Amino acid sequence: GSHVQMVTAPEAAPAVERLLGLDRSARLSSAALETLAIIAYRQPVTRAQIEAIRGVNSDAVIRSLLAKSLIQPVGRLEQAGRPELLGTTFEFLQYFGLKSLEELPPLPESDSEDRP
Repeated sequence: GSHVQMVTAPEAAPAVERLLGLDRSARLSSAALETLAIIAYRQPVTRAQIEAIRGVNSDAVIRSLLAKSLIQPVGRLEQAGRPELLGTTFEFLQYFGLKSLEELPPLPESDSEDRP
């Protein structure tokens, strides 16, 4: 890949976070985690597809995830209105300690179509 990641020893994390001004206590809400799961497992995905799965308006949570650089626009769907497609970012992988999307845990087997 074209990304480089510098890491520190886990025991140094609190000192490094203080030095860099990182606020790891700012956890993601359950709505944000649910939306991220949908995007991670179904990407590329539109806002309308996310909202159809969640059953609620997701504009605010999507804006928040975009601002945190955990998701990004990855193109447009070739249909009427050309809606924006969303996908995860390198920062998403870093946040969850993954090297690639292939490391996402498998979804439980289910007959339900409304899972992420």
